[in-house]
Amino acid sequence: MEKLKTFETERLLITPTTIKDAKLIYDLMNNPKFIKYVGNRKINSIQKAEKYIEQNIKPQFDRLGYGGYTITTKQGNNKIGTCGLFDRDGLEGIDIGFGLLPEFEGKGYALESAIELRNAAFEVLGIDTISAITNKENKASQKLIERLGLILKGTTKLPDEDTELFLYHQKKTL
Repeated sequence: MEKLKTFETERLLITPTTIKDAKLIYDLMNNPKFIKYVGNRKINSIQKAEKYIEQNIKPQFDRLGYGGYTITTKQGNNKIGTCGLFDRDGLEGIDIGFGLLPEFEGKGYALESAIELRNAAFEVLGIDTISAITNKENKASQKLIERLGLILKGTTKLPDEDTELFLYHQKKTL
């Protein structure tokens, strides 16, 4: 099998999320802001985070060669959050998503990693359309998505979800 791609920016390493990242996934998904804006995934132990990675992240990598990535700082080697390209039911195109641990917010890391993955999606991975969804109350996420160049198209609800979300799109330009 072909080795999964990793990405790099001036300050960050962006690597496929694996079982070794279970503590990060646990910490991220139990962050109050994550629960408020994304939802409670009920990842209440490192073991459940490992299972989540095996059942929800690894299969997409196996199928498409891309998915959820762990963001690590080059300086300090800190695992600070995730950024990914997700094939979600109910969305056209591939959804770009991101989340950081609170102590690393506001430093440009989410935008830096999202720009790198958006560019890789179009230039390396052969993706034609990027989508993004966000909670209507999550102003910081909306601002970042707009800085990426995605355009607000309206609202949507994911299958089996009640929350209406803002929906953004960007198509690859030739």
